[in-house]
Amino acid sequence: MSSLNTVINGLKVVRNMGWRYVAFRSVHELNRRTGRLKKRFPQAPAFQRYLSLEEWKKQPVVFFFQSREEVTAVRKPEPALAERFKQIKGGKLTFFNGATLSLGKDFPWMKNPDSGFMYNGEQHWTEVNDYSAEAGDIKYVWEKARFAYLYDIIRYDHHFGKDNAALVFGDILSWISANKVNSGPHYKCSQEISLRVLNWTFALYYYRHSPALTEEVFDQIQYAIYWQLHHVFHNINFSRIAVRNNHAITETLALYLGGLLYPTLPGAATWKEQGRKWFEEEIAYQVYDDGTFLQFSMNYHRVVIQLFTWALRLSALNGESFAPHVKEKAAKSLRFLRVCMNDGNGWLPNYGANDGALFFRLNNEHYRDYRPQLQALATLLQMDAEFPEISEDLYWYGLQPAAYETTVLEKDQMLYSFPEGGYFICREMETLTFLRCGNHRDRPSQADNLHLDIWYKNENLLMDAGSYKYNTDEETLRYFMGTASHNTVMLDNYDQMLKGPRFIWYNWSQCSRARLYETTDEYIWEGAISGFQHVGPDIVHIRQVRKKKNAPVWIVKDHIQHKPPYLVMRQLWHTSTPEKLITRAEDSSGAILQPLCKPGMYSSLYGVKEENSSIIFTSDADTIITEIII
Repeated sequence: MSSLNTVINGLKVVRNMGWRYVAFRSVHELNRRTGRLKKRFPQAPAFQRYLSLEEWKKQPVVFFFQSREEVTAVRKPEPALAERFKQIKGGKLTFFNGATLSLGKDFPWMKNPDSGFMYNGEQHWTEVNDYSAEAGDIKYVWEKARFAYLYDIIRYDHHFGKDNAALVFGDILSWISANKVNSGPHYKCSQEISLRVLNWTFALYYYRHSPALTEEVFDQIQYAIYWQLHHVFHNINFSRIAVRNNHAITETLALYLGGLLYPTLPGAATWKEQGRKWFEEEIAYQVYDDGTFLQFSMNYHRVVIQLFTWALRLSALNGESFAPHVKEKAAKSLRFLRVCMNDGNGWLPNYGANDGALFFRLNNEHYRDYRPQLQALATLLQMDAEFPEISEDLYWYGLQPAAYETTVLEKDQMLYSFPEGGYFICREMETLTFLRCGNHRDRPSQADNLHLDIWYKNENLLMDAGSYKYNTDEETLRYFMGTASHNTVMLDNYDQMLKGPRFIWYNWSQCSRARLYETTDEYIWEGAISGFQHVGPDIVHIRQVRKKKNAPVWIVKDHIQHKPPYLVMRQLWHTSTPEKLITRAEDSSGAILQPLCKPGMYSSLYGVKEENSSIIFTSDADTIITEIII
């Protein structure tokens, strides 16, 4: 029976992902096991000077700024920034924009600070296991090596008039010394490599005239940059075929920018030409025509917003451009995320996978505040995002604030539908109501269809639990990735979809109908999904949400068609403030349902688990109707 299930699930993967994906993964794994893949990526090639410091400084290439002297951001020496710099200098690092860990000043680049596991830096990257219970979450190893913390140092130097170039280049050289080319965990992920190159490049331009940037320092950096981009180029099909998400967008853009910003490196012209072509293809495929994103994740969509900003700004500064659809989809992405934003604090629903990524932190705002990143792209597109403050991000990109007639949001519009991504949002003065009812033509990461998010007076009263970690114990993974952590319905303890290994789901839920409309007194969402295929045939979850206009009152009706009679229907709600909610529920027979209130958990920041409250209504019937009053 187990073998039969394996075959059946394998066929489901083929149906969901396609033969191209299956064939590539099969050949890739064969090449990895036989050592053929290893031969394409030489370990520790001999040092070579591909580009001298003097040659680099004379390149006819334009960055956001050519040196620190050109940065126009008003100096504001704020204590919070000084404290972050002090922590970094003292060996403390904030992981995933959440918890701060004390690493010490000489923390090994190969060590996982969460699990204590030490990777083998001599091992070829193709032999590194990136998903091991013993090693723990590999993202903890990658986080410092991404070098995103350099932005705190650079911003500290700008605002306080200091020069910590020696600290920055010392860390970079330390990493280069500890990481032989194509060896160890830091060559396992091409996206991490790409971000490392972009972040080093930002530092090189800022400290261009610093005495710490010597010929000897630059020699080591240019050698490492070349071989890292070489790796990304020769492994790009893995991200473009096997992964096909924000990784592919990051890596193809890094190839274009690598070729643009380092034009004399061997292969740079090919990186640039192919990188541009592939980037345009990824944007065309991954960003849907309504501006939603194939990963069904607010945070990963913000990642794409920042990549759009780098792509459009640096290409324009160097007299180049992308195909028109790139700018069009940038504007549509901007609109979608702006619609989903809570205006009071810039936060969005914690919907979809959230691994704490904020590639280029150029301000002091909270990680969950999307306004700085959206404003930078809006300014670049000559649009007004209608935020009260001007973000520091603009100045780091060499932009200046201006008054634009075109606004991102339509005036006086309350209802917004994004049918391709499956999002339906109502924006009122004091409330934001967000419902997901979507199709999955691309793989979902969480079993969260028909999730309802409610915000009132800047507070997320009914919330999505987030992600926590991508590699932890099975029960915790199942909770955060599964239906249980979302404001929707389960049958007994079954998820909407059948969980496979790692990030794989079988039996993808699909939207059969969805609409958002209004009457004289109410806004009404109606949606239906097919789901629970592993539980019974032809099961359909139908959800109707009625929102009273200008009042914090919602009525939610959940109906399960073809519900197996032996299964219990469980309507789930998650909140950190149960005392602010009044919930009353009944089933289709008119029976009043008593809530089960118990401790729950959520993760607003990756790697940080917090307690909240779960409110659960249970019935043997096929319908539950709940009134929610704030």
